[in-house]
Order: sequence, then structure tokens, then C-alpha cells
Amino acid sequence: MPVRLLALDLDGTLLNSRGQLTDRNRLALQHARERGVRVAVVTGRRFRDARPIALELGLDVPVISHNGALTKHAVTLETVNATLLPLAAARDVLRVGREQNRGAMVSDDPQGKGVLVYDQLSDDNHALERYIAWSRRLHGDEAEDSVQRVESLEDYLQHEPVHISFSGTCDSMSRMSERLTDEIGDRIKVFNTTYRKQDFSLLDILNPEASKGIGVAAAALEYGFSRDEVMAIGDNHNDIEMLRYAGTGVLMGNADASLQSHGDFHMTASNDEDGVAVAIEEFILGEGHGTQDTGLRIDAESALQSES
Repeated sequence: MPVRLLALDLDGTLLNSRGQLTDRNRLALQHARERGVRVAVVTGRRFRDARPIALELGLDVPVISHNGALTKHAVTLETVNATLLPLAAARDVLRVGREQNRGAMVSDDPQGKGVLVYDQLSDDNHALERYIAWSRRLHGDEAEDSVQRVESLEDYLQHEPVHISFSGTCDSMSRMSERLTDEIGDRIKVFNTTYRKQDFSLLDILNPEASKGIGVAAAALEYGFSRDEVMAIGDNHNDIEMLRYAGTGVLMGNADASLQSHGDFHMTASNDEDGVAVAIEEFILGEGHGTQDTGLRIDAESALQSES
């Protein structure tokens, strides 16, 4: 069955290690769209940080951002779906963060372009400092609306946010993930996006009903596509649910080897070797073997619940 919906992660997948969209990937996407394939950006990024790429590519499918917690149209800013983090759980997340001396980042403003709110930086969280600087460069005149510092997140948080995140070394975030799971349990879902070469991990804490897989499934349903007509490409732990949902799940060559144990996924080249273009050329443009039965076509509900 031909691919009709292509779900693409951004960082570590569509974008190379410098955060760039290469000419080969861009051309492959153009050719896929010329064949009638709809392309969806599905990312752990905030909507505001993913929107410029969707606009640049002229994508017509709403952006599935915040690991599936927020789906919005890039052009009109219309919010299709917002699965917000319950306030009581959000407050508990902040409490655990304080106890661990970790600076929390609150993603907010689901009806607008989005804002990242924080009140302190952890001593070793140089990655957050770099992110804040990058975000301000990316958004230019809108920088002050993009990232805001407040006196107290506890005072600020009087409503349900989109999600809360922490960042730090791989080991520190692994411990943080365990602590959050032990103390808050199934009232939250924790995604750990890990970059071992940089010894950096990003923890995203969401509503337990949010995930990239659920977002992609909803998009397929909206357009009337079966899961066998969906192809998903990703590189990290937060991509597993959508890779399992898709009829054709493709894992990037730069993905951690441990991810291969999560399913019998197709493998492609790394993000610095235009792995997205390689996969599109093989499975959509017919320059390779086409789709194969990899054992991924299992019951959709089971696939989405397996990582819960």
C-alpha cells in the first residue's frame, strides 16, 4: 500500500547535526509531495520553534509539537488539539524539580505561538543557556515573547501548561526521570530525549494521554488514511510510539543502538547522511524496495499503549 502520510521528527532526523535542512532532504520532500503525500512535522520542539520550518516547507498538515501535546496550523495558528498537563500534576513536577535543585522550563500559551517560562537556571545547565540564546536569535523581534523569566514558577502556574521540561547530563536526567515516575506515577508521562555524544538529555513531562503516536494517529484519521499508509521517521525515545503506529517505521542511523530493541524498524542513514531523503527515495519514490512487512502492523491501540 503506498505511503500517503509522512510523519517526520526534526532534530536528529530531518535536520542535520548543525540544525540545517539539506538540499537533498528538501528535494526529496518536494518530490514526495508532488506525488500527493502529505507531510507532517512531529516534534518534541515547542510549536513556536517548529513553526518556521513548517512555513519554510509550505506544509499543509498541522504541526504536531510538544511530543504530541499540541497540534496547530503553522499559517493560521489555529489550535487543532491541546492535551494540557493537569495543574495538580504540574505543581508536583515543580516540587520534585525544586527538591532535585533542577530548573524547570514551562511551555505555555497553547492558543498563541507559545512561550517558554522559567525562573532559575541550574548551575550545570549550560544547554538551557544556549537554548535561550538560540531561541532569541531564531525569533528575532519576537524574542521577548518567546522566552520569559518570572520571579516564581509556583506563583506563575495558576493554569494548565502545555508541558514542563528539565535538561542536564544523561545521568542526572535519568535519575530525575525515575524520581518523577516514582513520586507522580501515571498522572504524567515522561519522555527522555538523550544525546549521549553530547552527554545531554531533555526530560519532557506531559499529560499521560499525549504522545507523538497519538498525534500521528489523529492526523491519519482526520485525512482518512489507514496506518498502513503512514510512514514515520525518527531517531529518539520519544519517537518510538509513532514508529510503532506507522505501517512503515524508519529509524535513523544516528539513533542509539538501544532503540532497535523497541521494534523491528527499517534502518536508514544518519541525519548527516540525508537519512530522510534515503528513506523517501526507497519507500515513496520507488527507487528502492518499497514497503516491506516488518511486523509493525500490529493492533493500533496496543501500539499506542505499549509505551504508556
